[in-house]
Amino acid sequence: MYLAAEKKAEIFKKHGKSEKDTGSTEGQIALFTYRINHLSEHLKKNRKDFNTERSLVKLVGKRRNLLDYLIKTDIVKYRELIQELNIRK
Repeated sequence: MYLAAEKKAEIFKKHGKSEKDTGSTEGQIALFTYRINHLSEHLKKNRKDFNTERSLVKLVGKRRNLLDYLIKTDIVKYRELIQELNIRK
């Protein structure tokens, strides 16, 4: 598996409130970004993997919805998060 439990806990500890708080918006966006980067690397090697491409598009949409929610609720956290994760607008 590409994402061990330790790595997941580390992502939530860094971007969420704690490593047990998996529901925070910032933590979920960070986890989706990690998964998107992983799938993008996979698709660079396997161009014809259309199932992975579909999964990638769905993940980007989910992350976009969470980012839209975050921009409505707290624009300062939004700006910090997109700069920290290198997400382009």
